[in-house]
Amino acid sequence: MLRDRLANVFRLGVKELRSLAADKVLLVLIVWAFSGGIYEAATGVSMELRNAPVAVVDEDRSPLSLRLIDALRPPYFKPPDYVTLPEIDPLMDAGRYSFAIVIPANFQRDVLAGRQPEVQLNIDATIVSQSFIGSSYIQTIAAGEINAFLTGTRATAEPPIRLATRVRFNPNLTGKWFGGVMEVISNVTMLTIILVGAALIREREHGTVEHLLVMPLRPAEIMLAKIWANGLAVLLGATFALTVIVQGVLRVPIAGSVPLFLGAAALYLFSAASIGIFLGTLARSMPQLGLLIILTIIPLQLLSGGVTPRESMPQLVQDFMLLAPTTYFVRLAQAILYRGAGIAVVWRDLLAMFGVGSLFFILALLRFRRSVTQTQV
Repeated sequence: MLRDRLANVFRLGVKELRSLAADKVLLVLIVWAFSGGIYEAATGVSMELRNAPVAVVDEDRSPLSLRLIDALRPPYFKPPDYVTLPEIDPLMDAGRYSFAIVIPANFQRDVLAGRQPEVQLNIDATIVSQSFIGSSYIQTIAAGEINAFLTGTRATAEPPIRLATRVRFNPNLTGKWFGGVMEVISNVTMLTIILVGAALIREREHGTVEHLLVMPLRPAEIMLAKIWANGLAVLLGATFALTVIVQGVLRVPIAGSVPLFLGAAALYLFSAASIGIFLGTLARSMPQLGLLIILTIIPLQLLSGGVTPRESMPQLVQDFMLLAPTTYFVRLAQAILYRGAGIAVVWRDLLAMFGVGSLFFILALLRFRRSVTQTQV
């Protein structure tokens, strides 16, 4: 009996793969999401300061002011443009410059006299990712150049403590290391829910649900077939993305075990696919499914810790997101791929993810049985 049930799940899964192969739109979506989408997400949005445009109003024209201006160089800043004071506001309103520096008259004389003159730094804060980093760079560069001008060395006064910084897991603070890997994790969630939900809607729209109902099949068998077939397509895409795009094209080192991550991803696919089936039973058409997926995926991705740390969220949100399998998957995926964690570190998240996924599977199965009964009636 069990052998027959497993055979039914296998044959239904093969049928599902054939249906997926015939859907060219979904195939293009899968290929793009695990190839060009990964590369674009890693390289298209840079969190580092690169070639920021700077305008300078130099009312001093002294060796020290020229030295400060000359220190703003690529790759962090573009060569500064000299402007007049009345031009600053119109140029920044037009978005021409991210930073505008006003060096007052008698700047060098006041520095030599120890008067601490005020240099105005105007920042376009609409570019949030670069505004804070750029202002910090400019302050550091200015302090170093002034100290070198006065003492002949860029070293500042000896601090009361010596802070020995060790940057782990991303020594050069390269943004694409984070963006590429996190895009793979996000796409696993997105595509699993989309593919499984779309497969169920496709059965209803093509009228093949009635064919399944007259066969000696259980709803659980139909669900498991859709889970393993569509999950296999997503797992193959994630494997390609990690090995070819992330490691090969982007040259991002993976600290941990890729097979361990893929095993965890396979377990997570069970949970995400159950969510997709549940949404598929709620929707009656593809447009409705698309709206439900938007309402589901965005909170899962934003609140699971993949975009911002969970610790910075309200406690209520942290506690509520413990009911989502994405929270555990993101945490264990980051631990494996970034920090090289092994099974001894992530087994608790694996167990919690399986428990939450089983709950979603049961809910989806109850809902699916109900929808099947309504169809029969």
